Formats: sequence, structure tokens, C-alpha cells
Amino acid sequence: MKIKTITAAAIAALLLSGCMPKSDQPEEATDQAKEEQETRVIIPTHQLEEEYYRMLLPYKKSASYGLVVSMLNSQYNIAEVEGGLMRLSRQHFPTDEYYYQEGQYLDQETILSWLGGKDEENNPEGLNPAGNESPRYIAHILEQNYLKRTAEDKIRLEGVSLAIALNTVNTVTGDKLSAAQVEENGKKAAAQIVKRMRGIEGLQEVPIIIGLFRQSPKDDIVPGNYFATGVAEKGKDVLSGWDSVNEEYVLFPTSSSEDRYRDVDTGFRNLKQDVEKYFSSFVNVIGTGFYKDGQIASLDIDVPIEFYGNAEIIGFTQYLTGLLVDHFPDIHVEVSITSTKGPEALIVKKRGEAEPYTHIYHN
Repeated sequence: MKIKTITAAAIAALLLSGCMPKSDQPEEATDQAKEEQETRVIIPTHQLEEEYYRMLLPYKKSASYGLVVSMLNSQYNIAEVEGGLMRLSRQHFPTDEYYYQEGQYLDQETILSWLGGKDEENNPEGLNPAGNESPRYIAHILEQNYLKRTAEDKIRLEGVSLAIALNTVNTVTGDKLSAAQVEENGKKAAAQIVKRMRGIEGLQEVPIIIGLFRQSPKDDIVPGNYFATGVAEKGKDVLSGWDSVNEEYVLFPTSSSEDRYRDVDTGFRNLKQDVEKYFSSFVNVIGTGFYKDGQIASLDIDVPIEFYGNAEIIGFTQYLTGLLVDHFPDIHVEVSITSTKGPEALIVKKRGEAEPYTHIYHN
């Protein structure tokens, strides 16, 4: 891959820019970090797809790296908190203009303090109720940074996105919290967090995007979802308002009788029947649909198998590829075929494309 190098501030290292120089020769630029030092960064010239940000190298881990694993209920929630926030951020920070970087301003100590119980003497910054026996309403806080390359060939922070992950059950009693209470908990925390962030060096003027995430319970095999976003404009320490986010993940086959799931559920059940008809040595087929504004946006299907021969895997993959075209002609579908040895095959059928992409892994 062709790469270009520039010199940038350690604090401002991040991802993406649509104003990349056309020359294949390395270019240099300078930017000042908090420590008044400069570091060399590499900007990839190739962007995988429009939905992905380009990232500066060497890659910088979050200042709170590793904390998310212990704070959220499942790997499904962990992946969606990060990926979903990046998806929402594209509305404010286009991928052809901005670079992405993991959050560099909120460290572990700060986040743990904010996630703790409020105690005027020992932890006045706590956002959750005081006491060891009190519930935790705010589960986690995740920061993302968005930067631009300036006309002076400097990399500069231009925006911050923040996820506030919220528990949907009382962590002490196990009782389910109402949607209204979860929303109130999130908005109250967001108002306090924005004011605090304006007091952090480097964050006084940049826009701050807040996403409220409702995490799913520990035993769910689908992630939670974002349900609201707010924006604090440049230099403002209050949010200008809230916009609803209509997103959700649905497990297929589903027991729901709602009309909006019916067509996908019918296609999914028919696909399962066709698989069972010709290949009996499979374990199960599970689908996860991502819905946006009430419409199916994508469908991920996991197919664990018990096949052992390479030829049998190839034959099954060919057959399943045809089924996708028949049952889901107008949906973006990705199928992962796995065995006890690991991944066996991948099928990707993009919306509007007649021919799916297939790949057989050589284990």
C-alpha cells in the first residue's frame, strides 16, 4: 500500500482526511502537542470504503484502553458501542474530510471516577448513586476523536464524540428500568459530562457529539442500540438539543409478530428449511438484522457446521450463495460459515448487487 508521512502532534494524532496530497512522495508537516513535541505519523492513501475513516499510524490506543471490556455486559455491546458511535459521527464528521483516533483526553482514572457513586467527600465527580448497594445507571463512557489536516499541513483535533452506555436494569434488584428512566439517566449524565469536558485542555472549543446507548442484558446475543444524540456546538458547555435515533438489532428467527420483521423472518425461515433439506450435518443458523428507521439495513448470518471435507465446504458455500440471492435479493447480507477449526467461508451479498462475494478459508 502506498503511504505518506507527515509530522504531527502526539496529542492530535487521528484518522482520515479528504485533502490528501496527490504526490506519491512523503510529505512532512508539523503540529504541537501538549508536551511541545512532534511525532511522525503515516497517512494511508487508500480508504477501504466510504463508510470507513482513514487512521494515522502508528495507531494510538485510547487513554482508557481496556476499560470497556470490564464495563459492558457482552462483546456484542462492546462492538456496537464503538462501531455505532463511529456510524453516528459520520453525520457530523464526514469520512472524506476527517481522520479518526481513539479518545486521548479521558483516561482510566477520570472515567472510573465518573462511573463511581457520587460521594461529596470521596468522589464528588461520581455520576451514579452513592453507596456500594446502589444501582449503576451509567455503565460506561467511550470517547472518540476526529481530526483534520489544515492548510499548514498540521493535524488538528476538530471534534469529539462520546458514548454514554446505560444499563436497562437495576443492577441491585434486577428489575427492568423503564425507557423513560433510562433516557433521563443518560441526559442528566450528558449535561454534566459536557460541562466537565469544556474544562479539559484542548476541548474548550471543539464540537462534542453525545450518543446515548442502551446496552442489552448479559445473556442477549444481540447488542443494544443508540437511541438519542445531542450536540454541544463549538465553545458551548450545554447541548443544543436531542435527536432521536431509530436503530435496533433483531434476532432471527423471531417470535415477534410485528409486520416490519415479517418479510425478513419468512425469508430466513425458508433459507433454514432449504439448508436442512440438503445438508443435515449443520448445527444451527442464527441471523441478526440491523434495522434503521424501521427498515432492514443489513443481515448477518452465522452458520456453524460439522463438515470436515474441503469439497463439502465448497459445495455448501456454493449452495448457500444461491439461497441468499433467492431469498434476500434486496438486502445487504453477510454470512459467516464456521466449524470447530475456525472460520471456513465468508459470503457477502451487497444490496443491489446480483453476484455475491465468496471466500473459502484454507485452514
